[in-house]
Formats: sequence, structure tokens, C-alpha cells
Amino acid sequence: MSPSFLPHHYVQQQQFTALTIGVFGGGQLGRMLAQSALGLGIRTVFVEDAANSPAASVGQVYTSNQLDEFINACDVCTFEFENTPLAHTQAVMATRQIRPSTDILSVSAHRIREKQMLESLGIAVAPYHIVNSLADLQHAERKLGLPLIVKTATGGYDGKGQYKVTKPEQISDAWQTLQHAGELVAEGFVNFERELSIIAVRASDGAIRYYPLAQNHHYQGILSHTIAPAPNSTHLSAQAEQTIAHILNHFNYVGVLTLELFVSGNTLIANEIAPRVHNSGHWSIEGTACSQFENHMRAVAGLPLGCTAAIKPTLMVNIIGQHPNPQGLLAIDGARLHLYHKHERPGRKLGHVTILANSYTELEQYQQTLKACLPNPMAL
Repeated sequence: MSPSFLPHHYVQQQQFTALTIGVFGGGQLGRMLAQSALGLGIRTVFVEDAANSPAASVGQVYTSNQLDEFINACDVCTFEFENTPLAHTQAVMATRQIRPSTDILSVSAHRIREKQMLESLGIAVAPYHIVNSLADLQHAERKLGLPLIVKTATGGYDGKGQYKVTKPEQISDAWQTLQHAGELVAEGFVNFERELSIIAVRASDGAIRYYPLAQNHHYQGILSHTIAPAPNSTHLSAQAEQTIAHILNHFNYVGVLTLELFVSGNTLIANEIAPRVHNSGHWSIEGTACSQFENHMRAVAGLPLGCTAAIKPTLMVNIIGQHPNPQGLLAIDGARLHLYHKHERPGRKLGHVTILANSYTELEQYQQTLKACLPNPMAL
């Protein structure tokens, strides 16, 4: 199918035909992609095997056994998570475009290949050592020193699939805990001041728009809250934009890409990439004129990209494990609540709250108010 079909749905004024975008994955990211697409006249369908997925209320959900039906239902495809099975995307590619290209999936879903790709582009990463045996891990300790973080090469998110080694006697336990996952990578500890992320969107014609740097705070490996634009980060913006543009152009990428970064002095060290919309960009729904979700769907559909500038300083707080009392949260002037229709479970992201302020000082005050309203406020 020729790429020229994409704008066709929008230029025929006499008889409008809605474009349908197929999304691999039906979690909260897919749900918010679909919600953002509604105003553009775009329909969304999903491939998702989990029952009662968050996306089920906003579009048709097909299982992986219904790929043919999914393919017939959509005009172009994308994905909401990097562990999309390549066999599924290859089946779709025979007749449909996938944006971004699946070339990035084999890289982003494998920590070692990801680091090697970043290094090949001249992008700084934390020192690391590939681990396939206990002897490799012992060598990593001698090479990188302690502390070090041992991670599975594949899988793992929100702090899962990781082991922090702070003393030599933990080396054996780290190997016993993670060896079942196959190839591992040991990362040397980076003495960083804070964690930032940059989100950018690239159109099919190569145009790129950048969201402001966001400052991220984690608790037990899970993103707790994000402040955007990141305070005192203007001097780092050009470096971050140049770095993410290098990755986008390398893959001829179309859509939203996220790059997580450590800040060490005036140097940015790449942590990992996410070829999709990202939790640290949820603030953009209220905090910008065109959210990361809408811009991703615009790019996939071949539409012009929207404005990514921040309206005001914005705080995004994840709702973790337990649902809050919505009356208490919504009584806070300006607070916007997003629930994902997910069941409670320890460590599970159930929703988020965003709030805009006139200053960072005012954001800090809101942060304390939100803390009192959340049953599990994490690291607020």
C-alpha cells in the first residue's frame, strides 16, 4: 500500500473517510493514543491478549490469534510497547506500513544492542560489561567497581529484572537471581545529579519537534513524578535535542521517541530509549498544546506536527497500587485526573494526575497537597 494513501483521507472534503490506525498493545498508552486521535477523526484498533485491557473502552481489541482481522481493520500500524513480537509485525508489514519502522524494536528491546547502537552514534552511555556467566559478572566487578547494576538484556521494566550489587558477597546472589533470563549486562554506577528525559516526534518528511526536558523522580524503580520543563535545564536542551535527533534520523524514524538521560555536571549520559510515547511525557496532555499522544498519531497518519512548547510548569504524579478518592484530588483547583481502568495491584500504575502552576515554587506547594490525597504517594 502506497504511503500516499495517508493524507488522502484528509484532503477529500466532499466525502470524509476516517483513517484507522492499528496499535500493537492495549495498555494505558494505547488508550491515551486512541483518546488523542478522536479529535483528529482517526479510529483506533488494538492487538492485545490481556483481558479487560485499558484500551478496550476506546476501540476494538483483537487477540494475537486474530491478526488477519486486525490487519483488515486498519490502514497503518504503530505500537505502544517495545516488546511487540517481531513475528506479529512481520505479518502486518506484508500489506501495511508500520510507523515507526520495526528496525528499532530489535535494538530497543535488548539492552546490550541498545548500548552498542548508542555508542556507534557517538552517544555517551554508562560503562558496561556483557555477562553470560558468573565469571563474567566477577570480571565486571573488577572492571567497573562497586556499586554496579546487573540487568537482564531483555524484558524488565519499572525496576524489574535488575539487581543492585553494593558489596562483593552479593555477586553470586545476583547471578543466581537473574541467570534464568539469559544474557545479562552489568552497568557501572553513574554518579549523576538527576534524571531527565527528552521526548521528540519526527514526521515522515524528516521534520522534528522537541518537548522540553522533563525531570523524573523514581521510587523503587518506578517513576513517581515528573516536572516539566525540568528546572534549570535550558543549558542542556541543545545537547539533548542533538542527541535524540541523531537517533531519530539514524532510523528514519516516524513517531514519538523517548530518551532517558543521566545528568553529570554539564554532560548527558544516555540511559535507555523507548520507541513510543512514555510515562514521563504524560504531563504533555495538559501541559502543551499538542500532547505526545496526539503528535504520535499525527506523525503515523502523515499529518503536520503540533506545538510542543510547555504552557506552564507542570507536575505529573503517578497513581501507584491503590486508587485515590477522586473527590479529594479533584477538589484541588486545576488538578486533572486520568484513570486507566486497571485493577489495583502493588506497584501497578493505575493512573496519573497533572497540575499546571505559575512557578516551580507553586508546583512544590501542589506536590505537598497531592501527597495528602494519594493513598500511596511513593517518593513525593
